Amino acid sequence: MRILGIRDIIGPIMIGPSSSHTAGALRIASMCRRLLAGEPRQASFHLYGSFAHTYRGHGTDKALVAGLLGMAADDERIRDSFEIAKERNLSFVFEPRPNEPMPHPNTVCIEVTDSTGAHTSMRGESIGGGAAVITRINGIDVRLTGEFHSIVVKQRDVAGVLAHIATCLSVFDVNIATTKLFRERKGELAYTIMQTDDEVDERVAASIAKHPDIFDVRIVKSDRASEAVAPVKGEAASGGFAAGLTPQEAAAAFEQLDFANGAELLAYCENEGASISEAICRRERCMLAADGVAVDNTRRYLERALAVMRESATAPLASPVKSMGGLIGGEAAALSVLERKNASAWREKADNERGATNAGDAQETPSSVADPLLARATTYAMAVLETNASMGRIVAAPTAGSSGVLPAMLLAAQDIHGFSDDELVHALANAAAIGYLITRNATVAGAEGGCQAEVGAASAMAASAACELFGGTPRQCFAAASNALCGLMGLVCDPIAGLVEAPCQKRNATGVANAIVSAQIALSGVENLVGFDETVEAMRRVGNSLPFELRESALGGMAATPSACAFCESCMK
Repeated sequence: MRILGIRDIIGPIMIGPSSSHTAGALRIASMCRRLLAGEPRQASFHLYGSFAHTYRGHGTDKALVAGLLGMAADDERIRDSFEIAKERNLSFVFEPRPNEPMPHPNTVCIEVTDSTGAHTSMRGESIGGGAAVITRINGIDVRLTGEFHSIVVKQRDVAGVLAHIATCLSVFDVNIATTKLFRERKGELAYTIMQTDDEVDERVAASIAKHPDIFDVRIVKSDRASEAVAPVKGEAASGGFAAGLTPQEAAAAFEQLDFANGAELLAYCENEGASISEAICRRERCMLAADGVAVDNTRRYLERALAVMRESATAPLASPVKSMGGLIGGEAAALSVLERKNASAWREKADNERGATNAGDAQETPSSVADPLLARATTYAMAVLETNASMGRIVAAPTAGSSGVLPAMLLAAQDIHGFSDDELVHALANAAAIGYLITRNATVAGAEGGCQAEVGAASAMAASAACELFGGTPRQCFAAASNALCGLMGLVCDPIAGLVEAPCQKRNATGVANAIVSAQIALSGVENLVGFDETVEAMRRVGNSLPFELRESALGGMAATPSACAFCESCMK
């Protein structure tokens, strides 16, 4: 099972509108680019499952082209990738195949001819949260995630080839993490994929390629080899919980901190007297140190994530932008106007039990139903989804479609109650712990579990974060997260016209309201009849029970109503 870290839950930092359909699609195409011998010149994208139904509205098409062009997930040029492709002499076509079955609902097959004239075909799956896996290369089933530095060797399946590859890596002092040979039949064409702990120099590829039974060698650098992961390696981690531990010692410590469920994390917190944010950061430090990472820059990453969250939540208030699909844009600004008009009334209410304005004002200005915290959180949640839907930069937390819930909760709490950025960073870590447990034991992908898996998970993360922020215990944090999951269980994913716009925007606002209520109940000491782990399992089973039409296909729920169909391009044909 893939080891998840904080950056996998609070992230990726990306261009919207969908972590699985935009960032994940870009990652697939990016890995495809790394397997090419030259610059891509012609590309065909065959789209299956959810990709086939929603690729235009989710920006999947623009992201796939952007990935082939070598853009990163947070590159604001993604929205203009078609025009840039034309400038770089890359032609492309999209062929949706919605009725052909595939093992995963977010699947794309890419066929590329590069500038050398070589032809490459591959299949990729976007598995949620911006992560992806390559499952086929040139007709041979493989498994390549891009999470680690990898060497992909196209070879004849004969004795001595693997030994030659290993020897070359040893000569250049590259440590092999995993090795896997993929083939159709013994003695014929095969691919060896080696994951390494270290970045691989091109000289290694040249050395490997000298063997007569090796046809091609490609180096696939880790997608995580960036600011998102500490780049400095050494024999021991410096500073913090894992200070002084060798990678071997850190790996042993990580085994004790790799919490499989909420019960294990809660037991650790209560035994150690640690908060959830402290516990998950200790796990993160040991995870990084076990990989030989000497500097843990998790705090720096979370500070950057918080800054991106703040920009995505505030920019649309001053400068509203219409979404890619044209369904939303300007709603957050309207909420902000209402909030400002009623701010003085709420201040007066704090000094006056009646909180009444004069009759004339009441007639001129509609009253805000929400208190200042909920009103501000609602505004921010709506704003982030506007940024997301206009292909602006957001933080998937845990997904792009639910990216408004957590920042809305945290930033509103800061505005109204004066929490510091440092306190918000700790709350982000707390939220990551809850998201990690949900991802590990269920799913946060709408295509797999419905919107309960996206907004529901985000609401649980925000509820737990709010609980810790306002002084709650780890047990109360888990109770708040359970409340939030319960409140949104069964919520379907039904994007109108296949766009991450409606009802997604308002559901993010609902998600943050649900988080506030859930945290309030938990902080009062009210206990739950069903615990966190059982609630996560119930959510997983409910998600599995949802038909395909209610899992991000844009074929059911609100998306299937006559009014919604009027916005759907395929329905209007």
